[in-house]
Amino acid sequence: MTDTAPRPTLEAVAARAGVSRATVSRVVNGGDGVRERLAERVRKAVDELGYVPNQAARSLVTRRHDAIAVVVAEPEARVFADPFFARQLRGISKELTAHDNQLVLLLTEGRDDHARVGRYLAGGHVDGALVFSLHLDDPLPKLIRSAGIPAVFGGRPDWNGDQRGVLYVDVDNRGGARDAVRHLAGLGRSRIAHITGALDQTSAVDRLDGYRDVMVDADPRLIVESDFTPAGGERAMRELLARRPDVDAVFAANDLTAAGALRVLRESGRRVPDDVAVVGFDDILPVAEQTEPPLTTVRQDIEEMGRLMARLLLRELDPRAAEERVGGTPSSVVLPTTLVRRASA
Repeated sequence: MTDTAPRPTLEAVAARAGVSRATVSRVVNGGDGVRERLAERVRKAVDELGYVPNQAARSLVTRRHDAIAVVVAEPEARVFADPFFARQLRGISKELTAHDNQLVLLLTEGRDDHARVGRYLAGGHVDGALVFSLHLDDPLPKLIRSAGIPAVFGGRPDWNGDQRGVLYVDVDNRGGARDAVRHLAGLGRSRIAHITGALDQTSAVDRLDGYRDVMVDADPRLIVESDFTPAGGERAMRELLARRPDVDAVFAANDLTAAGALRVLRESGRRVPDDVAVVGFDDILPVAEQTEPPLTTVRQDIEEMGRLMARLLLRELDPRAAEERVGGTPSSVVLPTTLVRRASA
């Protein structure tokens, strides 16, 4: 059996630094009123001894937990299968880690989970919440408001009620969709179809609106609703070929949908892009570069969206930033998109 060295105590740090226990407590727990010369001695003693502050004691002083809930309104199987979520979580994690905050991941498998998440958020475990992949009838925004904690949303929110002060980070979904469809039209394609995302999410609705901005008089049979998944793309492409076998271009709501559509086109003997040109949305490289042929798509900076969400929330939680802020709450952010041309269109 190995001996474990005793954990350094507050008293040991005080003795090493030559200050009182109360002075050490104020420094390590973020309190004020300690001269910089003494504070530096305490920090040096903390480093030398490897002292780890008690988080509960620190929270009593700072009223902060240094923990942020990341709420994804999707089931676990979807979150871990879709690389979009991994990229967004990576951006969030990098920003939180840089500011010494912990990420607490909360997923919602079904309606029963919403009440559980609401109770957790209201229980004083975290300082704020980052929420994304909301659906239009989702109760999470109301639960978060009831919990009384600051929140930033990924994607433009669209729910009933007062939205003043609501912060979000989104991309120009409508403009990106317009660019995709204009590109297809510029290739001489006239029977351009759209495979949508789940239309209970604002990103899918905005991309459909962008398609309609260009294809004003499009045949309704050229629009097929899907769900942002490869299997959904396959189902939608089969339905589209049955409705309009003469389709000569497809704008898919995301890269996974496009990948599913490409498989069906290949199975049906359609050549891409000769017979049918295809454009996706996201520019997720493991998907877009490995499809056959490589996918032309609309790039959105997913990781940057995550970083900006975390940055906005941490700014909200910083009392100094709140005091310095001019004109009330900070603005929401809408990032631009870029069309990336590859071999599929």
